[in-house]
Amino acid sequence: MKYKLIERKNPQNPQATPKVYAAPVNDGKVSQKDIAADIVGLSSLSRGDVANVIDSLIDTVPKYLLMGKSVSLGELGTLRISFTSEGVASAEDFSVSLISGVKIIFTPSVALKKKIEEIHFEKE
Repeated sequence: MKYKLIERKNPQNPQATPKVYAAPVNDGKVSQKDIAADIVGLSSLSRGDVANVIDSLIDTVPKYLLMGKSVSLGELGTLRISFTSEGVASAEDFSVSLISGVKIIFTPSVALKKKIEEIHFEKE
């Protein structure tokens, strides 16, 4: 993976001397179509079959997340919904309007974490 060096100031101490940090270089985007083509090359499925499965996965995952379920994608990892809320003195004082910051959390699997440990860095 390529990286670049970026000079940044400390936001808590703007008078401090800036430091140099490594940042990942985004080397473009891989489309769903590209991924489907790679999977076709690894299997006996047709491009249409693979595209259909990926589309169905994209349509199905949100349904389970909205039901409050964690969605395991095998050795890729798990998705779940998280949110925050303001605190109130009692349950009677609580309102759904106090919930905010809804987001999807991705937790990589052990297998994916091990793959990531194999990363090699090179300067851009």
